[in-house]
Amino acid sequence: MGEYSKALEYYEKANNIYEISLPPTHPDLAGSYLCFAVCYEKMRDYTAVLKTLQSAYKIQQKTFQEGNQAFASTFSLFGRVYRSLKEYSKALSYFEKCLAIDRKALPEKHPHLGIRYSNIGDVHRLMGDYERALAFHQKALNIQENVKCNPLERATTYMNLGETYREMKDYTTALTYYQKGLKIREEKLAKTHPDLAVIYHNMSKLYFTTQKYSMAMKYVQQAVEIGQEKLPATHPHLVEYRETFQKIRKKQ
Repeated sequence: MGEYSKALEYYEKANNIYEISLPPTHPDLAGSYLCFAVCYEKMRDYTAVLKTLQSAYKIQQKTFQEGNQAFASTFSLFGRVYRSLKEYSKALSYFEKCLAIDRKALPEKHPHLGIRYSNIGDVHRLMGDYERALAFHQKALNIQENVKCNPLERATTYMNLGETYREMKDYTTALTYYQKGLKIREEKLAKTHPDLAVIYHNMSKLYFTTQKYSMAMKYVQQAVEIGQEKLPATHPHLVEYRETFQKIRKKQ
């Protein structure tokens, strides 16, 4: 958390210079607010994220025509925040606005479109619409498996597909996608990266549901170890990992 506080200090200094030297509707000011928003998102301070996003959006509305690609990253951030706040209808609306802009501005196989499809698929999963979730994740994979993309983006889509199939109780298919996502993340990320803990925890939940308790314990222990090293004690992910650990321990 300390590194984000330090980042905020630097953003604050830069923003002070921008506010003194630039007109109030200059696009660089909007960019500065977006930097704040991303940092606050990492800190899970969603009230601050929304406040800074609104500031950026107001400038962009005065500076750019509706549909300008500058809005895409702003709408994507709005979508991510509302997804984290479990306001899924709002999240879906912003992700769809973002997709509409990018589809007009980018080639149909552009990696950004893969991310947009994956985000929309994830929100449909969270809303319980598994058919649409699968359709959008497949659109994402059609890009991510066939175009030069960041492999970690593909790993996220695999993980989201795993979650979708797990919730549909198709555990064999879910495990296949988890393993694909895990393989990429283990190759590309540090051994204690929090994104690895997320997928370890998901696999633990799957093994718990299928009553393979020793495997469930193996993966949840890995999730807890990473969480304890990398996350604040009150972080929702770490709290959830510990709860899953206790549930599994009672079954052993």
